[in-house]
Amino acid sequence: MTVRARRLLARATALAVLAALALPSAALAMNDGRGIYGATDDKVVTWAGFIIIAFFPILVFLLSRLQGHLDKRKEARRKAEKAQLTSAYLRGGW
Repeated sequence: MTVRARRLLARATALAVLAALALPSAALAMNDGRGIYGATDDKVVTWAGFIIIAFFPILVFLLSRLQGHLDKRKEARRKAEKAQLTSAYLRGGW
């Protein structure tokens, strides 16, 4: 299987999963369209907004930490490869 076919398969699978998660929510809307949670008032909407506001900075922080960790690993790997190539014993020759 080629790389292009794998990417297409991965995208199609992700789209199918998202559709499967999104479509049943309309079928679950009962009680005059109030959904699973029930009636929403100002307090519920406000708390949902606070949760969303808190979620994105936390997400950015965690992803930044992950990227920093991966960058450290990449630099260590590059230094190790460079050190290995400069070693006369491993390079061979006289």
